[in-house]
Amino acid sequence: MFNLSSGTTMWQLLGWVLVFAGLILMNEFARRTKAGGAICFFAIPAALTVYFIAIYVGAASGARWALENQTYVHMNSWFHYAKLYAALAGCIGFMILKYKWGKLGKSHGFKVFPFVIVAINILIAVASDFESVIKAGNVMGGWWKSSEGVWLYGGWWNILNGVAGLINIVCMTGWWGIYSSKDEKDMLWPDMIWYYILAYDIWNFQYTYLNLPTHAWYCGFALLLAPTVANALWNKGGWIQNRAYTLAMWCMFAQVFPLFQDGSRFTTVSSVYGAQGAAAAFGESMPSVASPAAQGIISVLSIVVNIAVFAVILKRAKAQKKNPYTNEIFTDQKDFRQAMARAE
Repeated sequence: MFNLSSGTTMWQLLGWVLVFAGLILMNEFARRTKAGGAICFFAIPAALTVYFIAIYVGAASGARWALENQTYVHMNSWFHYAKLYAALAGCIGFMILKYKWGKLGKSHGFKVFPFVIVAINILIAVASDFESVIKAGNVMGGWWKSSEGVWLYGGWWNILNGVAGLINIVCMTGWWGIYSSKDEKDMLWPDMIWYYILAYDIWNFQYTYLNLPTHAWYCGFALLLAPTVANALWNKGGWIQNRAYTLAMWCMFAQVFPLFQDGSRFTTVSSVYGAQGAAAAFGESMPSVASPAAQGIISVLSIVVNIAVFAVILKRAKAQKKNPYTNEIFTDQKDFRQAMARAE
């Protein structure tokens, strides 16, 4: 699935461990206190926004320092900025809910916000999947070069995964079942148990694998595993908050230091480039070979799992005679009960 070069394998594995551990630690820093959350999701983003604006203003005026800036060269896609600020919006909204800030935080209607912001984030990725097919110009598979100079191999696998993403949106249940933990460390969504987490993780991993093949080792594998492990072991019910926090912090890091993934000994690319690896991914000319077998297999798995989870939801909703979106339907599950034991 990934091209772990024999000469840099230990560095690639070390890079993965550093990213995974760093995300776990930063998530804990952000969730445990208001000050930690304010630093991560207000102060740092404000400073970075000024930095981003300065880069683009400088580039527009022809300043060499801006035109050669690694953020400008390697992270200029609309997707990266949309994902960063959408994730930040989620983090801030989740803080409003868990701390019950103002009328908004105490409003029952605002409890639907987590569903809305997660759906928006999924739609951003789905749009990118379909964009890849269009730019490839061939549903059976074709190379196209992104604005960041990376060769992508779009095809029917993007269509399957895009549809899986749309199904994943309707797999979110109990939209208004949002709570604050007793210690105010977490916003909880108890009905979002392992069924949904599994379906989301497979779909989102495949999104990164297809559309960010030079980043998926980190933003797909490590980034998705960090919130899932936290939810499984010590933060039951807080998966969606874990996911938003780690995603926002990773996006900020990657936006400022893209060469960690794209131009260092830690660089790891997917197997679509075959034995040519990173040289083909970043090359001037179109790669001479493509190895999309893993892309196809994972997309099939992605849509099958999401359809299966949606079928489970429909079956449970019918048996319980409940609307699965206005009501919680996994109340008999161990994960749900453990999460509710933490709720106010």
